[in-house]
This record gives sequence, C-alpha cells and structure tokens, in this order.
Amino acid sequence: MIYNPEYECMDRGARKQLQLARLKNLVEGLYSKVPFYRKKMDESGVKATDIHTLADIEKLPFTSKDDLRELYPHGLLACPKDRIVEVHISSGTTGKPVVDEYTQKDIDTWREAMARTLAGGGCTRDDIVQNCYGYGLFTGGPGAHYGALTLGAEVLPMSSGNTARQLMVMEDFGSTMLTCTPSYALYMAEEAADAGIDLHKLSVRKGCFGAEPWSENMRKEIESRYGMKAYDIYGLTEIIGPGVSFECEAQDGLHINEDLFYPEIIDPETGKPMPPGEKGELVFTTLTKEGTPMLRYRTRDITYFMDDACSCGRTTVRMHRLFGRTDDMLIIRGVNVFPSQIEHALFAIEGTEPAYLIVINRGETHLDEVELQVEVKQEFFSDETKGLEKLRSRIEAEMKSKLQIGVKVKLVEPKTIERSIGKAKRVQDNRKI
Repeated sequence: MIYNPEYECMDRGARKQLQLARLKNLVEGLYSKVPFYRKKMDESGVKATDIHTLADIEKLPFTSKDDLRELYPHGLLACPKDRIVEVHISSGTTGKPVVDEYTQKDIDTWREAMARTLAGGGCTRDDIVQNCYGYGLFTGGPGAHYGALTLGAEVLPMSSGNTARQLMVMEDFGSTMLTCTPSYALYMAEEAADAGIDLHKLSVRKGCFGAEPWSENMRKEIESRYGMKAYDIYGLTEIIGPGVSFECEAQDGLHINEDLFYPEIIDPETGKPMPPGEKGELVFTTLTKEGTPMLRYRTRDITYFMDDACSCGRTTVRMHRLFGRTDDMLIIRGVNVFPSQIEHALFAIEGTEPAYLIVINRGETHLDEVELQVEVKQEFFSDETKGLEKLRSRIEAEMKSKLQIGVKVKLVEPKTIERSIGKAKRVQDNRKI
C-alpha cells in the first residue's frame, strides 16, 4: 500500500525542484537562527545565496555526532523554545546524549513519515500493531505508535521486555503486525518455542524491524519462525527517529522519504560524493524540520543508493540495507570486517541458533585474535562430539572464505549468549581494555 502517492510517486524532476526550494529555505533559516551553523557556514565561506542547484549542497559543512554532543541540550534549537512540544534523546552510550526537539509540525511530519513506513510493510487500518519498540525518550516506540495511529490501525503499546506477556497478548488480542528490533523478534520466537506456542497458528503475518543492522539471512530466519513477511526500516534520532526510509512489498532496498530528508553518499575518508551504486557513508539533511534541523549529518552508516525503478510504483531513491557502520567497523589484522558480514554467513549454516558473540583479543604475539561464539541447536549439541567438530570446522572455513581472516569458533549451548530486549550486543572488543 502506498500511503501518499502525491509525494512517494512524484515525478523525479518535480521532486528535485521541491528539494531545492526546501534546501534553500533551510539554509537561510539555519544561518539566521542557529549560531552554530552561522559560524560553520562563515568558516566554510558559503551563504544561502550560494545554493543554486542541489549539487551546491557539497559547499555546505557537515554535522557530526560530536557536534551534537557539544551542543547539548539546546544548541541546535532553531525556533522559540515555547514552540517545542516533544523531546527525544538518544541512549548516549558515550559522552553527552543527542537531543531532538520537535514542534507540532515536526510531529506531524514524523507521523506522515512513519505512516508511509508502516504502509510499506502492508499495514492498514484493519491491522492490530503490537509495538515492542521501547517507549520514552527513545524514538522507536513513539515513532511506530504515531505511524500506526495515523493509518487508523489499532495499537498495542507494549514497549520492550516482559516477553511472556508479549506472547500472551499476541495470542489473546490477535496481533497482526509486529514492530521491534530484529534480534528481539528472534528472542520472542525462541521463548514462544519453549512455551509450546506455535507462532504459525497466530495472526501475526508482517513486521517492521529496525534500530540495528541485520542480514538477509536473519530476515529469512524471522520469516520462517513466524510465517510472516519481515520488512526493514531505518531511522535515527538525529534526523527524526524511525521513518527516514523503509522497504516496500518488493523487499528490494529501502525507499527514502526524499521530500523530507535529502540523502547523500560520501567517501567516509574524503567527504567527497560517491558515484551512483558505490558504497559509502550515508548523509542526511532535514528539509522541513523546525525544532532541531540537521544539515548534512554524517550517519556513519555504510550503504549505497539504488536508482532503478521499483515494482511498487514509488519513484523515491532506495538505499541498500546497511552493511554496517564506519564506527562499528572492525579492523582485524588490517582487514575491514562488519559484524553483519559474519551474521549473514552464519545464519546460512544449518544447526546454528541466531545468537552469536564476536570476541576480539590482542594475543601474546601482538596480533589480533578473533573468537566467534556461536549457539548450536540443542539436537546438534546433544549429538556426538564428531558432529560438533564437523560443524565447527565448517563455520571456521566459511568465515575464512567470507572474511579473509582466520576466526576461532567456539560452539556453545542454546541460550548461553546473553540476550537483549533492545539493540543486540554482537561485539566484545577487548583490545581497548
């Protein structure tokens, strides 16, 4: 279902004209209202009158997460404080957290973006949406909630955790759509199996999952365990929350809400634009945001754009699902490795559970040593040692082939690796200790 054909199916030439008009308006507003951006633009020698085409955005300065932390809490505010109606804050695992402040118009924009997102996953007013993203200052829960309400669907505002109750509600209330992190969806499936609940007999048949990178094989695992269609969605607190991009029924890249968020792909080292189809760092500019607009925000997420026509009829550019992040990228013995690469290879191997932990140590020879802890299905773990050794050797060979480095595999029993109700922790890098 296409929620807003006027903008989602807009002629690309007309959309570029709209983007340019909104970009000019944004730059003028930032220069006049936000001292931080005025200083940045002055230092770059660029003014609003220098923006004549969309390509001129390259003249404008980038914004980084470090900038946002230094400006905590209100340094990016671009409107009178009394116009702010809602505030969200990132988890702030390092340094100061990131703040996003919303006017009523910003909330309306968010509702629109998330309505498009959930509709891309097949959500209609006839659905019962079980929303297991966290509520509160985190944007996941409220974002999905706003989108479902905008579509007219029924919402079960569960938030995350209390999995036994989640499953009870899913059964008793006939939830038809699930929204949460993909790792939590798999955890719920594990708990359902232990409780003797056959998810295929329930009503949930579609889900929108995001807030962490996940692989195509993880999608297949979720779809198999639930008997559903699993859709990838993308967003970040700095831009608006979830709703920046989403998959449609084709499941072939994530449509970016380009009329609201202007996307770029740059070389993470040089900051220069990458050619179409080339992987690089994703950058976003908020084109309509009033509270805390963002100019060329470097997401650190790695992807590429897909410009070919989509079978769904939307004309917006699509981004490939994330390959990882520049700041999550592991450099092991000079080789760049993303956890998502390991996950994709691992989930294709029969006998493993969808839970793993990458442990990195600096060895006595000062070389990096990688241990991949992998949960094995109970029937395999109960088997003879010979079978486990064969599985371990296969995983090590697969990792060597895919990553070009040697990885020591440790097979562990089911439910040995700690689970998370939010974003899964996949890496334990001991080299920094």
